[in-house]
This record gives sequence, structure tokens and C-alpha cells, in this order.
Amino acid sequence: MAAVFDKPPLLQRIAPSLHGFDGPLAFAVFLLACAGLLTMYSSGFDHGTRFADHARNMLLAGFIMFVVAQVPPQRLMRFAVPLYTIGVALLIAVAVFGITKKGAKRWVNIGVVIQPSEILKIATPLMLAWWFQKREGQLRPFDFMVAGLLLVVPVGLIMKQPDLGTSLLVLAAGLSVIFFAGLPWKLIVPPVLVAVVAGVLLIAFESQLCAQGVRWPILHDYQQQRICTLLDPTKDPLGKGFHIIQGMIAIGSGGLLGKGFMQGTQTHLEFIPERTTDFIFAAYSEEFGLVGTLLLIAGFVFLILRGLAIALEASTLFSRLLSAAITMIFFTYAFVNMGMVSGILPVVGVPLPFISYGGTAMVTLGMGLGILMSIARSRRLVQT
Repeated sequence: MAAVFDKPPLLQRIAPSLHGFDGPLAFAVFLLACAGLLTMYSSGFDHGTRFADHARNMLLAGFIMFVVAQVPPQRLMRFAVPLYTIGVALLIAVAVFGITKKGAKRWVNIGVVIQPSEILKIATPLMLAWWFQKREGQLRPFDFMVAGLLLVVPVGLIMKQPDLGTSLLVLAAGLSVIFFAGLPWKLIVPPVLVAVVAGVLLIAFESQLCAQGVRWPILHDYQQQRICTLLDPTKDPLGKGFHIIQGMIAIGSGGLLGKGFMQGTQTHLEFIPERTTDFIFAAYSEEFGLVGTLLLIAGFVFLILRGLAIALEASTLFSRLLSAAITMIFFTYAFVNMGMVSGILPVVGVPLPFISYGGTAMVTLGMGLGILMSIARSRRLVQT
């Protein structure tokens, strides 16, 4: 009986688990989550149970973040090789006997239907950070070649599905690890110059390259169409260009202060396609205007800067590389989504973190935030 009466309250029991959490990062996530719930309520109130499901996904992501944050970075290293190996094996399984939906083979049934490419968003930077940690102090050009191979394998398998959006996210996370590990500038500048020149030539010769019957050998037909539509969406305003045109109309019609909460005509008259998922940024901009958009961008900028600060303060090379890569995932998510909705990037399936509806992406974000919290928590616990 005495033991029952002496039992400490619940808050006192969970306090040690919360000790060392990064307050600024948690605050940024809280603000973005509130913006996501507000936007989802407006854009999805007549879209079934989207708002309730979005709130549930956020709670699930928060739980995953809390659990992962309890795992020290040293223990996270142990998951690098097995998680990467399992992820690549599942991608090969997708290529061999995967499930095809809407022309894309991205899923596999292993008792439950899963999308293995989502695993590689975390597993690839985890594996690369582990590799460079093992080579710390003795890096050679060969080590960067091995890292490049470790990155090319999952990216190539994901692009083959095809899934350009996810492959870009995995590529960005992997390249950020390789860059922060000390990749020489002489290896960085040439491909950047090639990309810039290719972009300029693409814009200059758009009419010839995007002419009827011209086939690009590297990309799938739908990927080529997306790029050509980006360059001139008015060529097919009711088809491939419809998404871009309606997104730009919605963003522009918001003006300075927006049309107001629940007052977006482009949104509620269903001119915006995928208004609760990929194009939810257009719905947000229409209702909250330029001021609201700048506040949202400021929230993401603060989140990214805080993640980079955690990387800078991390105590080991593995922690620094991994936290920087996770932060760049958030940057890529936000930049690509806002860019494609506003017409400066091709339309790819990349959601806006915390704002767009999507259970799988929210779980991945929760894992990433948990890793950042774990690294920040580990350093603070060591200091105290």
C-alpha cells in the first residue's frame, strides 16, 4: 500500500524522457503543425475525413519522434547497415514482383503492402553517415566513390519504378552527406556547371526539344512532358498544364493578405487539383496571401537553420553528417513543393512537410525529427 501512495505522478515519471529535447526545434514544428491543421481544415473540410486523418497522422509522427529521440546516436549507427540492406532488398523485390498502380511499380506485399522507397529516405543518409564515420581521418577519393555507389543504387532503383519525387529526396539527402563529409570543390563545380548549361540550353531550344515526336532518351515520357509543360504550360492548358496554371492563379489571387480563412474560391470551387496533398500550398497562399506565405517560409527557414545548428554542435562526425542530411530533406521537401506549385519546377509527387496530407510522408518526417532530437538531446545530456 505504501508503494502505491509513494508512486510519483505521471509528469514526474516522464520528465526524464523529455529532458534535453531541443526547445526551438520543437517550437518550429509546433507552429508548422498548427499551420498544417488550419490549412487542412479549410481545404479538406468537404473532402471526407481528411482533417481528422491528418491530425491522426500528426499524432503518430509525434509519437514516432518521441520514441526515436530516446535512441542515442551511437545506437542509431547499429541500424545503418541492416536498414539500408533491407531497404535495397525490398526495392529489388519491387522491381521483380512489385504491385503496379497508375502505371508505377512502387509497392510490394510482404504480408502488408509497403512502399520501400520511403525507408531509403532515412536509410541512405544513415548508411552514408556510418560509412564516413568509419573512414574518419583517412578519407581518400576511393571512399567518395564507394559513397557514390551506395547512393546511386537506391536512387536508380527508385527512378526505375518510376518515382522522380522520392528519388530526388533520397538523392538530396545522400549528396548532402557526401558534401558535408568534405567532397572537394573540384568535383562539385563541373556537374553544377553542366546542370546550369543544360538548363540554359533547354530554355533556349525549348521549341525544338519539346516538339511533337522528339524523345529524350534519359527520362520517361511523363517526366519529359512535365519539364516541357513547365517551360510552357499554355501549350496544354486543359491537360498537362492545368495543374501549374491553376496553382499560379490561386497563389496570385491571394494578393497581399489573402482572401481569408475558408474563403478561397479556387480552392473550394475545386479548380486546384490535389488541393489537400501536392498542391495544398496553392490553397494556403490563396487564403493567407503574401504575408501568410512569407510567415510559412519563415517557419521552414527557422526549422532548417535550427537543424543545421544541431549539426554544427554535434559531437561526432556521424551525428553531424546525419543531422545535416535530415535537415536537407526538410529543405528539399519544402523547396521542391513550393517550386512546383508556383511554376518554377516540374510537377513531382513531393508533399509540403506538415501541411500536405499523407501518412507515409508524415511517418518519415517523424523519424527524421526524432533523429534530430536524439542528436541534440545526446549533446545536451553530455554537457549536463
